[in-house]
Amino acid sequence: MSYKDTLNMPKTDFPMRGGLNTAEPLKQKDWDTQKLYQKRLEKNKNNPHYVLHDGPPYANGDIHIGHALNKVLKDIVVRDKNMRGLHARYVPGWDTHGLPIETALKKNKKIDRKKMSVAEFRKACEAYAYEQVDIQKEQFKRLGILGEWDQPYITLQKAYEASQLDVFASMVEKGLIFKGLKPVFWSPSSETALAEAEIEYHEKKSPSIYVKFEAVDQGPFDRPFSYLIWTTTPWTIPANLAVAVDKTFEYALVDLNGEAVLIALGLKESLEKLFDTTLEVIQTVKGEVLEHLTYKHPLFDRISPVVLGHHVTLESGTGLVHTAPGHGEDDFIIGQKYGLDVLCPVNETGHMTAEAFQYEGLFVDDCSKEVAKDLENSGQLVKLVFIHHPYPHDWRTNQPIIFRATDQWFASIENLKDDLLNAIKNVNWVPSWGEVRLENMVKDRVSWCISRQRSWGVPIPVFYAEDKTAILDKDVIKHVASKVKEHGTNIWFEWDAKELLPEGYTHPGSPNNLFTKETDILDVWFDSGTSHQGGMQDFGLSYPADLYLEGSDQYRGWFNSSLSTGIAHNGHAPYKAVLTHGFVLDGDGNKMSKSKGNAVDPNKIMSQKGADILRLWVATVDYQADVRISDAMLAQVSETYRKIRNTMRFMLGALSDFDYDNDAVHEHDDINEYMLLRLEKVVNQSLKAYDSFAFSEVVRTVNQFMNRDLSAFYLDMAKDLLYVERKNNPKRRALQTVLYEILDRLNRLLTPIIPHTMEEVHQYFNQKEAFVYLKNNEILNYGIDENVAVKFETVLAIRDDVLKALEDARNEKIIGKSLEASVNLALPAEEKALLEKLEPLEKLFIVSSVTLVEGSKREVKITMHEEEKCERCWHHAPLVEGGICTRCAFVLEDLNGK
Repeated sequence: MSYKDTLNMPKTDFPMRGGLNTAEPLKQKDWDTQKLYQKRLEKNKNNPHYVLHDGPPYANGDIHIGHALNKVLKDIVVRDKNMRGLHARYVPGWDTHGLPIETALKKNKKIDRKKMSVAEFRKACEAYAYEQVDIQKEQFKRLGILGEWDQPYITLQKAYEASQLDVFASMVEKGLIFKGLKPVFWSPSSETALAEAEIEYHEKKSPSIYVKFEAVDQGPFDRPFSYLIWTTTPWTIPANLAVAVDKTFEYALVDLNGEAVLIALGLKESLEKLFDTTLEVIQTVKGEVLEHLTYKHPLFDRISPVVLGHHVTLESGTGLVHTAPGHGEDDFIIGQKYGLDVLCPVNETGHMTAEAFQYEGLFVDDCSKEVAKDLENSGQLVKLVFIHHPYPHDWRTNQPIIFRATDQWFASIENLKDDLLNAIKNVNWVPSWGEVRLENMVKDRVSWCISRQRSWGVPIPVFYAEDKTAILDKDVIKHVASKVKEHGTNIWFEWDAKELLPEGYTHPGSPNNLFTKETDILDVWFDSGTSHQGGMQDFGLSYPADLYLEGSDQYRGWFNSSLSTGIAHNGHAPYKAVLTHGFVLDGDGNKMSKSKGNAVDPNKIMSQKGADILRLWVATVDYQADVRISDAMLAQVSETYRKIRNTMRFMLGALSDFDYDNDAVHEHDDINEYMLLRLEKVVNQSLKAYDSFAFSEVVRTVNQFMNRDLSAFYLDMAKDLLYVERKNNPKRRALQTVLYEILDRLNRLLTPIIPHTMEEVHQYFNQKEAFVYLKNNEILNYGIDENVAVKFETVLAIRDDVLKALEDARNEKIIGKSLEASVNLALPAEEKALLEKLEPLEKLFIVSSVTLVEGSKREVKITMHEEEKCERCWHHAPLVEGGICTRCAFVLEDLNGK
């Protein structure tokens, strides 16, 4: 018999390589078959609930890396909360209405919208949306996300649409819904109004023009003059109805090439540089004295007033603002104050109407060119330069938008503002700057344009009487909602008004009992913003949610619309806490795009490396800021994963002959107690990090423990005891008891992050539960004196000195392997007494002999051991028959029954 056969070598079938790309789908199938999600909830059914409400991703195309980041973060939170004993459901959702699906049908399905009725087109949109939901659902599940995938909430579902209309009815009842002619973000490329959340700013080249508006009244001045205005949208000049000044600014009449023009005195220097001339001041006045003076329109026969404006600044321009109430929110507000018309000579496609006279039919950009030419020909144009500046674009078509006054439906934010701002203060924002960000957005907002000129969406449930009166009646809307719950919103486009109205309904504005229907749909942000009803409360989840977790772009989107509808419908915010993550950039910090070819596909990563590698990447990055991903970064993550896997594999092998119920020994020496204290600290720190959503801190804490405390110390030192001693040696069993506890706790701790691998570890672990996910993570308290850890830090410092001395001795050829070494260790009395309690010290340093002597300072001397090497344990010691040491001889006698 070989001596090797008598050693207790680690034995495990746990594979060294994960093969995650093929193993994970099998694991997920097992989770489904065994109903793991339901079993965990059943275990927690009598415990407090925790609600993470899923913000619905848009159902169009394969998932991208941003989706993966978001869904994995949510799954980590939900798994952690369940393993902490809370009842945490996960109801996934999808946003399915709006322009992208309409566009996809035309592009991908080659559907000609004009050859179909609205109802037929909507049915095609619905079918396409469900296709996309099915595709994304499988990709999300492949990430290892547990949830109620068979019963998600989808914004096109009848019940969801009905709940949305109930929220609308509630807002109508409170007088928050109104219709008005007002400038809104308008996309000529999409032919619809846009919400603020649908706007992106891109660089645009615009004509910057300085124009003279000839004064009619001289007012306080002793000579004829012109008002000098500035604009970057010359196409709005035909809609000009006023010039705004600030009442507190000093305005100067200056000489410009022999003509008197009026400018803000504070901009004189910058205008001199621009015009390359000296502007001699003739006279100055306060802006307030200019109010109600008049001027001639530079292109048309129109007299308009000078007004006072709250939005006039000295940051750029001339300090006199060209004002077109039909093309700007501030302009509109001022126009309302002064009783100006809301002139908007631009149609839905961005072309000028007859109200623009000679410019009729021109697209806005072409109109700008013609206006500039005409102003130059009339001598009114002072300067034209082109500038590059950030300009709002439609986020779907990437085309510039315009401000255009149209009849739209609005929800009043002004009437909710105090409640909104108070609610924001009572939400826990992570990061904390989220509070200020949303507060500023709400503070500056007056109303929310909730109507869209599209086909695919939830119709605005408003009827019109014969006298054009809009019927805003809560009971009528709720009646429509009840019909929608049964039949879906297509009935709005298939049934006539009488079929939709309550039976016998009459209205004084309709003597002939005839009614028409609103043709606009609700903003998709109203769709998703009411998910706290149709996707949360209707699913039995409590209001408000404990957590909303989305990308930082949702401050202007879902967080905002959810807050408005939540306050309006329920009286308080729909969330207690809001956690945000940044965007995913490439390895160089660039925004990802298909055109650049730098987009990272999460499906490809999962098919090559596995979902747990992707999940571990999510848990290692500082996700609250923008994060990066690249092959090099994933390689680093894979290395971290490999270390975790191999360390756990070693522990599984070391526990192959250990049964906790029969073999556990709980009397521990200082080394074991130190490791239990370290484990206690690691677990408790990690659970605290989970509580604050600091998942990278969890990985870092566990990783440091595995590398520093386990691999570099405890497991290395434990090999002699594990391999050489008889199986039932009490010290060996005590060490295995600690290893069991460490593996068990780390297995639980990492389950929310890399669940596939941790369930695989659990399979090879002698456990009673079928899944590690059914176990709990709890705060540890082994009751061990903290002084053990303090003392052991000194022990480890001494050990580091010895290991360094051994390395030096190897380099100097004094020894080969460390077991060939004899260590002579001189220590101060206090340190010597500390180490004497840790006999045998040979295990601590992994050498064959240690001699302790008292000295004034710490000194280590390494020599070659004089005795021969034991053929069984490889220690150098006095040998007996068979070339083995006395210790091994006793072990073999025990094995042979002698």
